[in-house]
Amino acid sequence: MDIPIKKKKGIKRKHLMLGVGILVLTFLSFQAFFRTNISTLDVDFERLSIKEISEGVFYDYITVTGYVEPIATIYLDAREGGRVEEKVVEEGEIVTKGDIILRLSNPDLSLSILNSEAQLAEKSNFLRNTMVTMEQEKLQIKRELLNIEYDIKRKKRMYEHNKSFYSDDLISRDEFLKSEEEFQFASKSFELYMERQKQDSIYRSIQIKQMQDNLKNMDLNLRLVRERQENLNVVAPIDGQLTVLDAEIGQLIPKGGRIGQIHMLTSFKVVAEIDEHYIDKVKVGLTAILERQDQEYKLKIRKVLPDVREGRFSVELVFDGEMPENMRTGQTYYTRLQLGSPKSSLLLPRGDFYQKTGGQWIFVLSDDGKFATKRFIKLGRQNPKYYELLEGISPGEKVIVSGYDGFGDNEMLVW
Repeated sequence: MDIPIKKKKGIKRKHLMLGVGILVLTFLSFQAFFRTNISTLDVDFERLSIKEISEGVFYDYITVTGYVEPIATIYLDAREGGRVEEKVVEEGEIVTKGDIILRLSNPDLSLSILNSEAQLAEKSNFLRNTMVTMEQEKLQIKRELLNIEYDIKRKKRMYEHNKSFYSDDLISRDEFLKSEEEFQFASKSFELYMERQKQDSIYRSIQIKQMQDNLKNMDLNLRLVRERQENLNVVAPIDGQLTVLDAEIGQLIPKGGRIGQIHMLTSFKVVAEIDEHYIDKVKVGLTAILERQDQEYKLKIRKVLPDVREGRFSVELVFDGEMPENMRTGQTYYTRLQLGSPKSSLLLPRGDFYQKTGGQWIFVLSDDGKFATKRFIKLGRQNPKYYELLEGISPGEKVIVSGYDGFGDNEMLVW
């Protein structure tokens, strides 16, 4: 008798294959369904610029264009007006402090100086003569004092003799009293004379001091008057290059008129123009890097000019340490101006996509690289090479950074 064999229950291999097939069909159906429900655009992959999101150090800087200027510019003004007689130095020449640049003539000034010298000399002679007279009077007073002292001694001797004679009844009382009165009068006169001499001496000392001060002031005024004649020679106040000289032979230059300028060439500064978007970030003391012939030079902002013109403002940068050789006024350089400290971040390469999206979204490639979808992102700071990516994309993912002008409002790109 045959015994029936029962089939074992359980999942067989064919069942597994069937399940996998169903999953694949479901995924493909879902993908097809998903694609058919979002706007899709066919693009030429070869014309796209693809970049990868990476981790690195974000340097917050901007590239600015600057032009070289001398560290200082000194303007030449005519200290005295006159007619140009000679141009000793021409524009563009190097001058040393004290070099004569222009020679001017001014007949009226020369005549005025001569008159002033004559008046000052006359007053000076008058004061000196007065002082000589006072010295003579001083000597006369001394002579008179000697006479008075001699007279007192003589009358005192006479008085003492008469006093002795009177006590012996050798002279009359009237004669004795007369000698006594003459001696007392001479003594009182001497006291008054000494008091007068004391007062005269004090007054004379004050007067002499005033005269000496007046003479010093007159001598000083005389030197100042003579210096006006020397000011007809326009001289270089510093060492440098005479870049502007606005004067010709025979030209009349007014007093205080601007006639030229000298550039100080001991050092240079870089004047850069920056977009007003950064006006709140740019401050005195920020550093910048200038690269020339594969060597970097450090600068720092010395001055931020307050005016904004045509959407840009200017800053002055000076070298902090070594300076490039053979710099020339007017040369143009590109410098990297540091706006903040370096920071570890996700880096998104710059591209034309930003003009369309404003940095709010971007097309991100799929893992297999066959299509790209729109994804919202958040950006932070930016420099000439990268955007600082804050959220929305992971490191290693690839994005389209070329322009989006032809993509319209589509949310998926395929190729």
